[in-house]
Amino acid sequence: MEYLDINSGLGLFFIVLGFFCWLAIKIVPQQQAWIVERLGKYNKTLQPGLTFILPFIDKVAYKHTLKEKAIDVMQQSAITSDNVTLALDGIIYIRIINPMDASYGVENPYYAVTQLAQTSMRSAIGKLVMDKTFEEREYLNNQIVSAINEAAGTWGIQCMRYEIRDITPSTTILKAMEAQVSSERQKRADILESEGKMQSMINIAEGNKKQVVLNSEAEMMDKINKAKGEAEAIETVAKATAISIEAIAVAILKNGGSEAVSMSIAQQYIEAFQKLAKNSNTLIIPSEVGNIGAMTAQAMSIFDQMKLSKKSINK
Repeated sequence: MEYLDINSGLGLFFIVLGFFCWLAIKIVPQQQAWIVERLGKYNKTLQPGLTFILPFIDKVAYKHTLKEKAIDVMQQSAITSDNVTLALDGIIYIRIINPMDASYGVENPYYAVTQLAQTSMRSAIGKLVMDKTFEEREYLNNQIVSAINEAAGTWGIQCMRYEIRDITPSTTILKAMEAQVSSERQKRADILESEGKMQSMINIAEGNKKQVVLNSEAEMMDKINKAKGEAEAIETVAKATAISIEAIAVAILKNGGSEAVSMSIAQQYIEAFQKLAKNSNTLIIPSEVGNIGAMTAQAMSIFDQMKLSKKSINK
């Protein structure tokens, strides 16, 4: 009996000792911090690893993760400076940097930060007009982060960044924005079309101008070439006439030349009257039409006078 009592006592002792060790030994995971209270008062912060506390006297009151945590910020309404209502939501990234302040500075740190993010977002939106809210997302994010860190410093929480996910205007504003975008696109299309037409007209005018210039230059060159051709033709005819006259003059000076000239003049006289008779029914006949010899003699006398004047010049 005594042996059984001893064994039962040892067994109970080891059970109590194991339970005491289970209460005293604490293993804190990495990137966590545990807050220990002794008799209801803050005692220490347990760091990651194996630690010991006093059972029944010390108590792990709070367990905090030191990892960065992403929390959704619920959609809410905000009014811009130009009185346009927008629906916004976002996501906030926070991290506990002081476990003690996070435990005793605020009741629920994560809920407090999300509420602070909503109020900060409404305040930042109220300083901008609607058009700027879509362009200044980075500015809004930085303003919200600054406001949260300024207020949450006593809570042991740091806001790493804030991102606005969606900005949704009302249905009326959306329709107005779509109409504005459509009108802007139509305006740009009209401008591009008018610029295209203007450039086309300029190109056509430039083409017509060049065509007129080329035509005038071509016409001028044609006239110059014709003038040169006519001048060369006149010069050639004059040279040929001079050569023929010189040959005739030489032939006349030979024996029988005067008689040949008289015969040629008489023949040309008769041919001229024949052509006049063919071309017209009415003729004006000289008074001495029948005296061809007299006309020939007159022509020869003129020729003799020209010959004498030539000789006098040569002397």
